[in-house]
Formats: sequence, structure tokens, C-alpha cells
Amino acid sequence: MVICGDDGLAHRLAVELDAVCGEVVTVVMPSAADVHGGQVAALHRDPGSAVHLHVSTRPDEATLRAAGVERAAALALTYRDDQVNVTAALLARTVNPSVRLVVRMFNRERGSHLERLLDRAAGLGDGPAADTSTTVLSDADTAVPELVAAAAVGHGHTLQVEGKVFRGVVRPAGTPQHATDLATLAVLSGAHEDDPASEDSAETAGEDGTQLLPDDQTAYHRQFTHGRLMLEEVIHRHTAEPARRTWHFRPLRWVRARLAHLPWRVFLSRQLGAVYGSLAAVVIALATATALFADEHPWWKNFYLPLLDIFTMGDPATEESPARRILQLVAGFVGLAVLPLVVAATMNATEAFRTASANHPPGEEVSGHIVLVGLGMVGTRVLDRLRTTGHRVVAIERDPRARGVALARELGVPLILEDATAPGVLELARVRQCRSLLVLTRDDGQNLDILMAVREYNPEVRVVARLYDDDFAATVQRTLRASYPDALTRSRSVSALAAPSFAAAMMGRHVLGVMPVERGSLLFTCVDVAGHPELEGRTVHQAFRRREWRVLAVGPVGGGTGVPGADAFDWRPAQGRVLVAGDRVVMATTRRGLDVLMTGVVGTG
Repeated sequence: MVICGDDGLAHRLAVELDAVCGEVVTVVMPSAADVHGGQVAALHRDPGSAVHLHVSTRPDEATLRAAGVERAAALALTYRDDQVNVTAALLARTVNPSVRLVVRMFNRERGSHLERLLDRAAGLGDGPAADTSTTVLSDADTAVPELVAAAAVGHGHTLQVEGKVFRGVVRPAGTPQHATDLATLAVLSGAHEDDPASEDSAETAGEDGTQLLPDDQTAYHRQFTHGRLMLEEVIHRHTAEPARRTWHFRPLRWVRARLAHLPWRVFLSRQLGAVYGSLAAVVIALATATALFADEHPWWKNFYLPLLDIFTMGDPATEESPARRILQLVAGFVGLAVLPLVVAATMNATEAFRTASANHPPGEEVSGHIVLVGLGMVGTRVLDRLRTTGHRVVAIERDPRARGVALARELGVPLILEDATAPGVLELARVRQCRSLLVLTRDDGQNLDILMAVREYNPEVRVVARLYDDDFAATVQRTLRASYPDALTRSRSVSALAAPSFAAAMMGRHVLGVMPVERGSLLFTCVDVAGHPELEGRTVHQAFRRREWRVLAVGPVGGGTGVPGADAFDWRPAQGRVLVAGDRVVMATTRRGLDVLMTGVVGTG
């Protein structure tokens, strides 16, 4: 296995493939001196690790050959730049047409085109086999459901299958099963049964510890003493967004929205009023003097001529009366004194208008909202998901050119273009009245500063922070929980959340989502029943394997490589239903179960 990358995802992926999958891994990094390169170098020096480090500034053809792509079973390209990944993927397909490619990309449409292009280049047509296919993944898309679930409901994790969203919900010990519960995913240990994703949960070993995918008998008997993690469907209230669905009216709607929210009142400032009031008083005084001494006709000339004189726009009054010439000189000297003040006040008001136009802070009536800090790749996806599911959001971003700024303005989301660590910015976002806070900037230090500041403003607010360093994330979570035991604090590493999906794709496994459960995790996959010895001809009950996998839904095989729409699946299949060759199933599995389940299977979605 070969991994080429430049950030924490490459390191986390190497750990997954080495420790969990037992693969020999070569990691290509730009440097061994930076944080992530140093972590990979530490793995390379570990005698018990099968990770090798190759240092190269860019993934050109020579680098790919030196890393062993010609002989590799799979190659993951995880650079943060889409263009770099695309170029390297095209080169890799030339170096080794049969290598399985896993490519990290933010742009979904470009990723879809790349998949088809590279699979055709390998001679796979429109139906790639599992061992040589190209898989395009986004770490942002993989991590967003978990981040949104943590911010919106505090616990539980989400799974997306086409048009439907499902989540893991904790049922405390002694509570009956709800009508919305679809399946039991895990019986939790007694230590942190209210928080299945706790990274510091003191899991008890043996039968009293966490049990992933338990049988019905175990789940029934332990429901009175332990919490359970159940899968349920999320019914979201979708907000009407005609501008996003009918592009014909989007420009007009955008203009109306922007005009309605422009801060016109900055032009009513006291400074601007004083300057223009003084100018008006001078014009009235000169107009009165002109009417008394110069006697201009018609009457409007008594105002018009002094105004031209003040702005030095009038013709010299050499042929007119002495009173008119004197008044013109007086108006000229008044203009020299007043015009700089007018220009300065106008420029100040224009700058204030520009700054205030960029910002659209929430009104005083806003409460119970979610404050989102950071509108980069992950923040943009999170904002889109939160708004699609009907949550009220206030966004903070210091870079006006960030990816999500345009989306926030398009959706009419209150936006503050300031540094969240600056005094007064969090209060402007009404963090004291908010429901939860999502901190998604790329700077771990800044994220920690925001966390500590928010805890001072609102000690009980739910906080979810994106931190790149896994050890740092766990330390922050433990420390803040100890300092504020009544508040929920989650620190999440996007790389850690995304790595299992990337690792599964490199192993030729199709993963719909990953759900952390205490110290373990569950993976969700879609499998064709045809030819599978563990599935075809068996009932749903017989296809279950304790602590390995469970069938969640049964549906028809879709066309191409896509998963059929979620509505095509039966999410409450009868235990006696027989699985036939034309079926496709959605399954929850452990990592080990996924490897066993997929061994020798051709049609894995």
C-alpha cells in the first residue's frame, strides 16, 4: 500500500492500514521535519511497525516509482490540493494501470468525472471491479455528519444513504425501545454509557464491556443495566430554498436580500449629519445674502449659484454686480474650509458602510442557534448540512475569500467577517444565547483560544472543536470536561474521522459511513448478495454474526456502481426474509467483520 499526502490524514491512514489491517505501507511526505512527517517518521522507526517513509516534495512519476506504485495493490492520494491529487492519479494510472486508487477531493463533480476517466483508462468501462477501481472520497464529507450530529444533538452519529439520514441514539439503562429504533448497534460499557463516542472512556474488558452488534438475547438482558446505542431514522425539516433549486430567479433574489440587509443607517451617523448640516446652513446663509443683495431671479438661483461657488464650479462673476462678486469670493473661501470636512466624513461613512455590508450579525431576538466558526472546506459542508436540516446558524470567518462566505450570503445566514478571538466578536454572535458552538478553523491554537473564551461567556454551551492533532484533541477534551463537568465538550480530528473510510476503500471495501463507539467503531457498507456464501440463500436472522456484522436494510441491486435510493430499501426487514441474488443489503460491521465479509466478494457497491 502507498500513501501520498501532506497532512494528518496521511498519518492516520498509515496507522489504520498498519495497526488495524496489518498492511505494509509506504508513505510519501514532503518533509520528515514537520509535525505530520515527524509522526510518520516515528512509525517508520518503530520496530513493530510496517510503515516506511519516503520524502519527496511532489508526487511526480519518479516519486511514484520510487515509492513502489508499480507493485502496489492500492495508492491513496491525500494532498490538500485537488489539482495535485488529480495530476498524481493520472500519472499513477500510467505507471500501474491495475493499482486501486483512492483520491481525496473536495470538488464532488470533478471527483465523479475523475472516477469515470481513470476507470476507463484502466480498461474497466463503466463497471469497475473492486480490486482496480478508482474511489474519490472527501474527508470533509466523511467528517461532517459526525460534527453536525455532535453540535445539533450532543451525541449520536449520523449515517447517510442517498436521500435518508440515520443516527445512533443512546437509550439509557432501563428505558424501553422506541418505535423509531431500527436496530441495536451496541451495548455500552457502564463507564460512559451517555457518551458512546467518548475518546477517554474507561471501557471494561470482557462481557461487562462494550459489545458491538450484540445478539437479541444479550441486548434484552443488558438493557436494564447498560445503555444501548440504537439506529434510528432522522426526520429533518427541510427549509425552502427556491434560490438553490431554481437558478432562474437566484440573481434577483440575491439582489433583494442584499439590499434588504445593507446597513443604510451608517449614513445617518452623527458625524455625517453634523458636516452636511453645517454645509446646508452655509448654503442657506449665502442664498439669503444673495437674495438680499444680489437679487438673482428666478428664486432658485439664490441657492444654485452659491452652491456652485462653494464647489468652485461656477463661472467668475466679473460682469455682475459688486455684491455678487463679493458673495462669490466668500463662498469660495467657505468651500476651502468645508469641502475637506465633507470629503472626510463621506469617505468615513463609505468605509463604515462597506465594513458593515460585509458583516451581517444576528439580531437581538436570535437565540438557540448554532455558532459556526470557520468557513473553510469542512465549515462549508457543515454550514450547508445545518441549513438543509433546518438549523439556525450564525457564522464567523476572518477571511472574506473563504469558500463558505459566498454560501453563507446566498443562504442569508448571519455572517461576521472578523477574527473570532478578537474582543467582542463572540458576543456579537450572541454566544451567550446560542445552543452550541462549532469551531472548525485550521489552527489548533486558535481553536483552543476560542474554546476557553466561550467557556467564560457560556459555561454550559455545547462545544464541538476540530483539532488536527489526535493526542491534543483527547487532552483538550479531558481537561475541559474536568473543568466544566456540566457542559458537553467534543474535540474531533477530521483526519481520525475520515481515515477508516479511506483505509476501507484502499482494501477494496465500500464504506457508507463510520460511527465511533467508545474505543471501537462500526462501519456501514453496502453489499450485493449474489454469490456471497454468508448471505445468499440465508434469512436475515441467519445472516447475522454476533460482534461481526448485522443486516440493517434490504433492497434491489442498483445500476452501475451507485447505491440505490434509500427509499428502495426495507429498513425493517423481517428476520425470516430470505436474501436472494437480486438483493443488496446495507450492513453494520466491525473492521474485522468487514474484512471477512468482503473476502472474495466481487459486487461490493
